[in-house]
Amino acid sequence: MVDMGMINVAMDILYKPGSSISPLLVMLLVNLTQLDVGVTSLLQTGDEKMQGLYVMKLVRSFCRSSDEASEDPFEHVGSILVNISKQEAGRKLLLDPKRGLLRQIIRQFDSPSPLRRKGVSGTIRNCCFEAESQLQNLLLISEFLWPALLLPVAGNKIYSEQDRSKMPLELGSALSIEREPVDDPEIRVQALEAIYLITLQEAGLRAFWSVNGPRIIQVGYEDEEDLKVMGAYEQLGALLINSSGTEEPTTETSN
Repeated sequence: MVDMGMINVAMDILYKPGSSISPLLVMLLVNLTQLDVGVTSLLQTGDEKMQGLYVMKLVRSFCRSSDEASEDPFEHVGSILVNISKQEAGRKLLLDPKRGLLRQIIRQFDSPSPLRRKGVSGTIRNCCFEAESQLQNLLLISEFLWPALLLPVAGNKIYSEQDRSKMPLELGSALSIEREPVDDPEIRVQALEAIYLITLQEAGLRAFWSVNGPRIIQVGYEDEEDLKVMGAYEQLGALLINSSGTEEPTTETSN
């Protein structure tokens, strides 16, 4: 189907005025992008003038349609974004600071739609596989990135004023009130894996300490009951413990 140009056909119909089958077309794109050739087609790889245009359109629709109360024809775009971010070319497109796509996507992390939240979480996690070469671009959106990664794994306790004083405002404010826990363990695992990938890099580790991230991980772990999620906490915790001899004093000095 991809070889027959179905990606192009689906995108053309999807963006025709008055299209009434948007959800079906989006689901078709979800299925087609499970194949590498489908991702390549959607990315428009090889066409310098058009490359990334389809993805930009889908991201724009994904972010705009969340305001529609009655139906959400583009909520499954989150799954498309997960699929394309499994490929290096897709991750680089999403992380391109000139396009600002990940910045737009990440703002959907607190959407009431579970599908949207899972799509955003999986996309961020996949993009963090580029942390070694794209850490600067990830940290450029840190004001959105850290809340998206840390709030799902922070538990639902109210954090002390002392803890919050070492966090940026957007994190500290959210952790000063009672919160609904993130019930989906997959989202929590993806958030922890993304943090792990970032903190493998020295600059990423420093950035994590600077927002009091280790304290959030400690508190979140105390209330975790899912074994798989606990394993992800422990993997990250081991990395933090092994690096704390060099990183923690530096962070404390700078505060």
